[in-house]
Amino acid sequence: MLPVTDLAFLDATAQAELVRGGHASPDELVDAAITRIEKVNPELNAVIHPLFDRARAQAASLDLPDGPFRGVPMVVKDLDGYLADAPCHLGNKLLREIDWHPTRSSYLFQKLEQAGFVIVAKTNTPEFGLQPTTEPAVYGPTRNPWSTDHSPGGSSGGSAAAVASGMVPVGHAGDGGGSIRIPASACGLFGLKPSRGRVSLGPDEQEPWAGLVNRHVLTRSVRDSAAILDVLAGYMPGDPHVAPPPARLYATEVGADPGRLKIGLRVHAPTGLAETDAECVAAAEDTARLLRDLGHTVEVASPAAIDEPGLLDWFMAVLTTALLAQLDEIARLAGRAVTADDVEPLTWGYAELGRPLTAVAYLEAVDGIRAWTRRVASWWTDDGFDLLLTPTMALPPAPLGFLADPDQPFESGARAASYAAYAAPFNLTGQPAASIPLYVSAKHLPIGVQLVGAYGREDLLLRVASQLESARPWADRRPVVHA
Repeated sequence: MLPVTDLAFLDATAQAELVRGGHASPDELVDAAITRIEKVNPELNAVIHPLFDRARAQAASLDLPDGPFRGVPMVVKDLDGYLADAPCHLGNKLLREIDWHPTRSSYLFQKLEQAGFVIVAKTNTPEFGLQPTTEPAVYGPTRNPWSTDHSPGGSSGGSAAAVASGMVPVGHAGDGGGSIRIPASACGLFGLKPSRGRVSLGPDEQEPWAGLVNRHVLTRSVRDSAAILDVLAGYMPGDPHVAPPPARLYATEVGADPGRLKIGLRVHAPTGLAETDAECVAAAEDTARLLRDLGHTVEVASPAAIDEPGLLDWFMAVLTTALLAQLDEIARLAGRAVTADDVEPLTWGYAELGRPLTAVAYLEAVDGIRAWTRRVASWWTDDGFDLLLTPTMALPPAPLGFLADPDQPFESGARAASYAAYAAPFNLTGQPAASIPLYVSAKHLPIGVQLVGAYGREDLLLRVASQLESARPWADRRPVVHA
């Protein structure tokens, strides 16, 4: 078998090939990942729940499924799904105090394990996934492996730091307002948010955040993301949303010719939510030039509806109402009411914002989102565009504390708009979008660019992302902190 450090930056596809070819065993891959976690995690605080005994037992078991990723180690986020009999604290101190363990796994985790993945740990997350950084009071901040003074993004920042540093090749992630794409951008990874209904959120969750939440993984290669989407995609009984089935396996889209595409470019944030940093603009414009070199047409254009007012109000109506429902569920689990002392100040402030909202006002917000989605989607159908290109974030990765200042919770919460401004609109529309790690700032921090496809067109996003990966490879980049 290859040495532990040589394994660190092999993607999941390559590690699975080692197992199939008899060059490594599942228990060897898992032991190597655990060694890397123990080496690197003390500096990054990405892993908060080691599951090493469980992982070693699974890797050594004759019952380990013979799926496409048999024996490949991965981490899952301590949010965005339930893993049976493992701690699930959602970044919250009350859930940590009662040490809640779900009794069954989400379909997503079931499918990952059926594909042969071995879950070695759970990763850090902001409380309830409410911030685009990973700095929960209960577990402390996760640090960006490219610069430990900076945030890895959020809410999937723990998974992102684990993958970027070489602990594991794959990290589970979820995205309700950019939480796959933001940490992908901050940590130099590929992060695809699928279409609404592509990946089931059941059986214990139905429509988190009124359908704004989507789940997938963070990876170092496009081919891993595509192959894992083949594992996760598909209807499960009772799913409220079902994305149209792909014409063929997503893995076959990697390396496929996307044809000559018409791509819109936008480098100013929707509805003036943020000023876009010059380096983030430069990243998108540089990608536009590369796309033109590859034969595509790129012009400054975007859906006019993106600049309509009301977007933030609708988003906050959905978020605060969902948060209140979550606090009620935690009260049931704890056997008592949740108080302000049980959550972070920003969380309680958001809950207070949601309390006066009536059922009618909530439904009006959801209906407003759905009507707005039709206006946005028409740009892809009526105006003939194939993709939209934007920065992933309006700013480079944030310094730790900038988005999670306990002494100024609302001020730091308001700053979140700059980090989610380009990503969150496509949670409302349910369209697929991906952050691609093509650019590095003058301070050697990753800056991602976002491509957005029409609903159901993950296939096209994967073709173009693969084309960009071939034209400007990123696999050999190493952060400052790595295994």
